[in-house]
Amino acid sequence: MYLQNVKHRLAPWLVLLLLAGVCGGIIAGVAAYRARSASTAGLLRRLPAQNSVVLYIDFAALRQAGIMEMLTASTVAQEPEYRAFVEQTAFDYTRDLDAALVSFGSTGTFFFLRGRFDWKNLNNYTIKQGGTCTNAFCRVEGSTAERKISYFPLRRDIMALAVSADEWAALLLQTRRPEPELTAIPEDPVWSIIGPEALKKKESLPPGTRMFASALEGAERIVLSLGPEGEALRLRLDVTCRDVAAAVDLATQLTAITQQLRSLILREDQQPNPNDLSGVLTAGTFASEGRRVTGRWPIQRSFLETLAGGGG
Repeated sequence: MYLQNVKHRLAPWLVLLLLAGVCGGIIAGVAAYRARSASTAGLLRRLPAQNSVVLYIDFAALRQAGIMEMLTASTVAQEPEYRAFVEQTAFDYTRDLDAALVSFGSTGTFFFLRGRFDWKNLNNYTIKQGGTCTNAFCRVEGSTAERKISYFPLRRDIMALAVSADEWAALLLQTRRPEPELTAIPEDPVWSIIGPEALKKKESLPPGTRMFASALEGAERIVLSLGPEGEALRLRLDVTCRDVAAAVDLATQLTAITQQLRSLILREDQQPNPNDLSGVLTAGTFASEGRRVTGRWPIQRSFLETLAGGGG
């Protein structure tokens, strides 16, 4: 009886207002959940990142800093095949891609791409290339049997994409995994989380960096980040070691390797060149605090210009 009386006393406009409030709360909750899931930290938890190298690039920040202009001066953006892709899809990474989060692993390469996508044009392009699109999930053969491409829109502005021997690999990006050990994501526009297992493949590294990779093999976690520092740039290293003694030993090793490289260059009557790896690697400084080792390498913009031009 009491509930009936309450029901009768509620004016229709108040009932509508309460319903609107409840629905609004649900919509706000869903929006907040999607926003958290689509944040860089949320996307990172979706990547199959075990024993892999994770790379993040904030293309919007690089455009604002004028760095994209140097990178896009290379031949990649001018190749006929790429220009044809841009014309048919209306997507140009130099203009439309704002950020990329990538995981390089043994089972494939996985991407979250944030930007402005014309999904209809992209899907039509995929179908013209012999691919298929079903319920917004698209698949197409790549250049080799191990490079099948699959993708879907996680959100209108986020593409989940995989390049793998498995044509359905992009489905792995639908699942959120336990939060990684990384306690804080670097604020720099470019950063990488490197699994110690990845450092064992030294043959793919530039010659001057292989000694550094060997020293880092026993680390628990390795984070590299690149960001601005005045008119130049700075590459930062943040390593977590198993204990304090290991951190002290690692800092000592990295310092010794740097001094050794400088001595080798001077022995050949040369000077470290800031436009190539010799100048970058020999300028590194390192310190340990607790289980952590930090390192810093100053980088001149001329070094990036050399890389963009195909040198280095």
